Amino acid sequence: MARCPARIHFGQYDVTTWYSAPYPQEYARLTQLYLCEFCLKYMKSESVLTRHLAKCPWRTPPGLEIYRHEGLSVFQVDGNVSKIYCQNLCLLAKLFLDHKTLYYDVEPFLFYVLTKNDLKGCHLVGYFSKEKLSALKYNVSCIMTMPQYQRQGFGRFLIDFSYLLSKKEGQAGTPEKPLSDLGRVSYTAYWKSVVLDYLWRYTCNKKQSETGVDAESVLNAACGSFCLNEMVKDLAMYPADIVYTLHVLGFIKRSLSNRLVLSVDGAALEAHAARQRSNNRRLSLNPAALRWTPPPVQSFLNTSHSSLSDNVCECLLT
Repeated sequence: MARCPARIHFGQYDVTTWYSAPYPQEYARLTQLYLCEFCLKYMKSESVLTRHLAKCPWRTPPGLEIYRHEGLSVFQVDGNVSKIYCQNLCLLAKLFLDHKTLYYDVEPFLFYVLTKNDLKGCHLVGYFSKEKLSALKYNVSCIMTMPQYQRQGFGRFLIDFSYLLSKKEGQAGTPEKPLSDLGRVSYTAYWKSVVLDYLWRYTCNKKQSETGVDAESVLNAACGSFCLNEMVKDLAMYPADIVYTLHVLGFIKRSLSNRLVLSVDGAALEAHAARQRSNNRRLSLNPAALRWTPPPVQSFLNTSHSSLSDNVCECLLT
């Protein structure tokens, strides 16, 4: 089935689309659509775009800049305030997201737009959206990185930023379910990385008071007092997501007495730490650069997740 449109001209890039988007018929039937990379208005020809750019006053997304560090910015855009921009952003995202179904009902959402900045303006890299009021505490409703910026760490940056906001809100967050196939791959990779980071730091802290003991022995000796609730608070991840990740990593096993126990592979932690030391491409998120005050919300749930007991694990792993 032919994509409509098949290509878009966006900034300095000609981008091949992956899926069709419900642009008005007179635009969708065109082979190539021309978009202003700042206001996201769509046009039929390059000449129209050139005239538009000569008079378009926008050089940033129409929202509050809540983060700026090392040439990257994040803007919070209210779907109720900047309705047209957010609708155009959703239409643009549909060109690269098969499962996206929301285009025009943007008022209940906040959009967090990541930009790469230079003297010409703030260039759209990607975004995620979240409901203003989510009963299930979803911290991401939709997330997208533009194809020209993929495989450069921006997708992980956006996920990391969503959890930074959850930490500032004082509550655990999770992406809206069900996840798409691509979303599950991306989130599983992110969760594995942050859980391994956490366990490595936990091990290093324990080893400060131990000498001549390997990481695996130190951490597994501490499993009796290991607290899932502390991970929830430190990572702002849902307990179910943490236990799912530990299961994927192979760290949850059955003991001889048929109980589920946490058994961490020290070699996996060492290998992960080595990869991180040699990885110079990862974009670093600087929490100190966030300028954002969350609305008053309920703090972390007081529900006890104090240990990886059989009933917790069996409930969350089924």
